[in-house]
Amino acid sequence: MGKNSFNCLARLPRPSAQYPRQFVPNDIDLEKWEHIEPLIGNLIDRHIRSREDLTQWLDDESELSGVISEERSRRYAALTCATDNKEIEKAYLYFIENIIPKVQPLWHKIDQKFLDSPYLYKLNQKRYEILVRRRRNSKDLFKEVNIPLNVEIAKLGQQYQKIMGGKTVEFEGKEHTIQRMWVYLQDQDRNRRKKAWELLIERELKDSEKLDELFNKMLKLRVQIAKNAGFDDFRTYQFRLNNRFDYTPDDCFFFHESIERYVVPLAAQLQEERRQRLGYDTIRPWDKSCDRYGRGPLKPFKSIDDLTNGCREIFGMVDTELGDYFQRMMDLELLDLESRKGKAPGGYQLALGELRLPFIFMNAVGLNSDVFTLLHEGGHAFNLMAVSDDPLIGYRSSPKEFSEVASLSMELLGSAHLNVFYNDGDAARARRNLFEDMTWKLNSVAINDAFQHWIYTHPDHTSQERADFYMQLLERFSSGVDWSGYEKLQATAWHTTGHIFRAPFYFIEYGIAQLGALQVWLNSKNDKKAAIEAYKAGLRLGGSRPLPELFRAANTEFDFSDRVIEPMMAEVAEEIERQSELESK
Repeated sequence: MGKNSFNCLARLPRPSAQYPRQFVPNDIDLEKWEHIEPLIGNLIDRHIRSREDLTQWLDDESELSGVISEERSRRYAALTCATDNKEIEKAYLYFIENIIPKVQPLWHKIDQKFLDSPYLYKLNQKRYEILVRRRRNSKDLFKEVNIPLNVEIAKLGQQYQKIMGGKTVEFEGKEHTIQRMWVYLQDQDRNRRKKAWELLIERELKDSEKLDELFNKMLKLRVQIAKNAGFDDFRTYQFRLNNRFDYTPDDCFFFHESIERYVVPLAAQLQEERRQRLGYDTIRPWDKSCDRYGRGPLKPFKSIDDLTNGCREIFGMVDTELGDYFQRMMDLELLDLESRKGKAPGGYQLALGELRLPFIFMNAVGLNSDVFTLLHEGGHAFNLMAVSDDPLIGYRSSPKEFSEVASLSMELLGSAHLNVFYNDGDAARARRNLFEDMTWKLNSVAINDAFQHWIYTHPDHTSQERADFYMQLLERFSSGVDWSGYEKLQATAWHTTGHIFRAPFYFIEYGIAQLGALQVWLNSKNDKKAAIEAYKAGLRLGGSRPLPELFRAANTEFDFSDRVIEPMMAEVAEEIERQSELESK
């Protein structure tokens, strides 16, 4: 399934039978600007004489936006699934260099036309409140001079994907992708783990100077973009660009401090327990992923079909409607899951704007973490599918802070049904791993978010100063791993975090959402049916309401203060202990 996602997505017919085009011609050639420009011109020049005209205009605009965004999404999906394919790379670069830069200044005129319409205030104010707020924000931020700079950043992002996707190592006589080497980091043999880990870091260090130089170029461009838009620093600009109206940089700093107070001690305690169980003097980097009892890695599936069918069963056990959503994705082959050479690292869920369908990309290699990755991306997909009937494309996706609630909640809710893949003892072991991983990930949220705050408020720093500050953060949020002898690699470990290169400041969302997801999980322990219904109610709002309202709809609080995080980490610690008692030793 999904051997070549470019061909897979190409088999999906456009336009959609479920959502037929009413405005965009069926035979439009999206390679040709002369086919696109008249449609945008129609929207800009059209006379709007009533509230009904304005709502029809919005529907037409959303349709065109969906068609264009899906074309970009398809080309991006193809690129990440085959970073070594020159034709696919050429097609992607053509679109971001020759089509998107021409669309953006005209879309600015569309924003202006909407905001200037005398019929705007005759619309349902609650329905359109968020759309108006975002359009005003977009209009205020737009500067035509930034269009070529954003193109350059997109091209640099593509270079990053190409560098990361092309990495392989030779281990025990075979060539392995970086993702497949993760299997050996869970091996029972400590010497074998060390050898595998050292091969990985040797390969990573080969590209460290290249990646540092690439990021420096991105940094310079982003600083200039913010300056062009009238901002003192890129952080302030990016917060506005991300539509962060409900929290501030200071709120992020308070969250970092809460993580330092309530998460770091638990992470250190768990790492000390690991050290004692393994009988080592210290925990080294190659000891972080192995089992604390010296057992081999959990092996939940043998084939990608096993993974897909097993997660389909879990989704159905959580909720029938969610299981049906995933079955539709399977039927339409909207999944590319297996790791292979030339494939970009990581995982994502991508929206197909016209078909109103999700596409899931990941790098499965047969590990327990693959199950949770698919559960996670499935949650993102369900968020999109729950709101697919909304005619406004801007409301068919949630803010990142809530879209991550959708995905992280699905990991937690799905964990109750891991017997699909495991016996009782191994299912408990997998659940314990999940809750332990939350502590590491919250530490990672604080590190990567604080790192970016510093980077973009100290834009004249050197690469060495950047590395030094990153090491300070690692020390501040330390969890007891001994990196002695490998400090040079440790200082560049952020190079493997694609968000820092390709989605600046997209990290705090994971921490905010983790607290929301834990609340969904706790609700489900008290009343599963009510918790799932509230969760789905939040999904169905998409991006149509402010963040606090989305959280309330899911029966959770939008709050990442000590008041929430302290008792929540106590619940996590209790669950880890509970699952430890149940797991197979």
